[in-house]
Amino acid sequence: MKIARTAGIAAVTALVGFPLAACSSDAGSTSPPTEASAPASTAVDEDLQTPSELLAAHAWETTDAVDQDGQSVALTDEDVETYVGYAYFAPDGSFTMYTLDDEPKMQGDWIVSADGGTRTIIAKDDDGAVLFERESQITELTETTFTYRTFPDEDDTSVYIDIVHTPTDHPAPAAD
Repeated sequence: MKIARTAGIAAVTALVGFPLAACSSDAGSTSPPTEASAPASTAVDEDLQTPSELLAAHAWETTDAVDQDGQSVALTDEDVETYVGYAYFAPDGSFTMYTLDDEPKMQGDWIVSADGGTRTIIAKDDDGAVLFERESQITELTETTFTYRTFPDEDDTSVYIDIVHTPTDHPAPAAD
């Protein structure tokens, strides 16, 4: 089923011309948006870049996490810490992600919906085998902010944490 879904995602990607990559970890999960969790603001830049181009235009650093009440959540919180790091989205659809200590976290492929409302990641091991797939709601995607929503309990969408990223000049660590 996952292979068929991956093939389907790849086929759609080829048809609409959007690249694949990621910025998340395997801990926690996301659920489809509900009325209570509707996007706060998904915006496409004034330069008319597509959402995929916006995401690939920068390296991103996790800089904040905000709960459903608008309160900051510590980046060391158990529901947040696995999402923290640097993410590098290549225009070819691949991605790499590292901890803030430059330790490898994950790699794989990504796709952003044409409307910028969701990001699907396909995490892969070193041999290219799919480890997991996840679709996350994007709540903001601009030149200065990339935020996606996570749900600590996938069965309770009234409780969520938005993971906030900002562009960084931090260079991608060299591959071993």
